Amino acid sequence: MVAVIRIAAALILNAAGQTLLVRKAGSQSYMQAGGKIDNDETPMEALQRELMEELNLEIDPSATEYLGRFSAKAANEPDSIVEAELFCLKTEVPITPGAEIAEAVWITPSANLDLPLAPLTRDKVLPLAAGGAAR
Repeated sequence: MVAVIRIAAALILNAAGQTLLVRKAGSQSYMQAGGKIDNDETPMEALQRELMEELNLEIDPSATEYLGRFSAKAANEPDSIVEAELFCLKTEVPITPGAEIAEAVWITPSANLDLPLAPLTRDKVLPLAAGGAAR
């Protein structure tokens, strides 16, 4: 049986059109910042909480764009898929990795990357960003 993990994730862009990827502690895969949606939270509430915990980044919900719901194989949990509520936001605020984050990198979405990417990032998010849908 496949478990479904509901998450809220952010396609974070800077002025140069780069997107932020994070690698969580204990993981080899790079992915969007975000995390699990608690039972009592909306996806936006979860995103706000996760971005503050992971990146010390406070966001204004009205400055985000909802991109949709995307599913892919979970990067860190076997026999699971993630169902992500994906939001786009632009920032020029310095990013400071916080809880759970081992590394944060800015990348060009269309670049041929030599990084291990989470399936959601590789198959859904970066192609979306490279196609300009999140501009």
